[in-house]
Amino acid sequence: MRVGAGRMRRGVALAVLLGAVLTGCSGGSGEEPEEDGRASASAEASGAGAGAAKSGGSVGAAGSACELPVTFDIAASWKPKAVETKPAGGDDELARELADALLHQGPVTAACEIDAKPAGNIGFLRVWTGEPGDADARSVLKEFVAAEKGAEKAVYRTFEAADGVTGAEVTYQYTSKILEETKEERALAVTTKRGPVVLHLGGMDTEEHRAMLPAYELARRTLRVG
Repeated sequence: MRVGAGRMRRGVALAVLLGAVLTGCSGGSGEEPEEDGRASASAEASGAGAGAAKSGGSVGAAGSACELPVTFDIAASWKPKAVETKPAGGDDELARELADALLHQGPVTAACEIDAKPAGNIGFLRVWTGEPGDADARSVLKEFVAAEKGAEKAVYRTFEAADGVTGAEVTYQYTSKILEETKEERALAVTTKRGPVVLHLGGMDTEEHRAMLPAYELARRTLRVG
């Protein structure tokens, strides 16, 4: 019984830490998300009237804050930072479990966080990268969403960015069991010779998510394979 109670407390602690540190960026759901090849009316409406974001530079190239298989413009005042893939924790099992849950989602690993706080919003545009393989962009994106516990009502579509770059995009609902709240999230994926890349936009809530959409759309519009 002591062992069972200890495991339960450990699970609760891990869940709380995950929710507080990186809400909506980890999990493990075996459920297949709902799929539709057309953009939903609500997804289109959420970005309407948001306006265009002014570029504050680019990220992804050698020498930039985050070196990635792709490059794209970031919105003015947003601050990019490479994700440390070897977090401190030593032999602490809980710390290792937390780090693994934060750094990996489906077939990709966190590589870059672009912070919206300096621009007045609460949220991140996160970039995830994976190993080279045969999976197409939509398959990668579906695995990414399926690995996010609490994700549902996913709507997939294709998109085209700069220089003829094409990929897959998804809009979905994420429900946090800890916060008991549901919010909009979206992500896109492209494949490159160096592996797949996923860009994900979350936000503290749906209002913050929609306020940050111009920055996401700037990144999508200017996305180039490096």
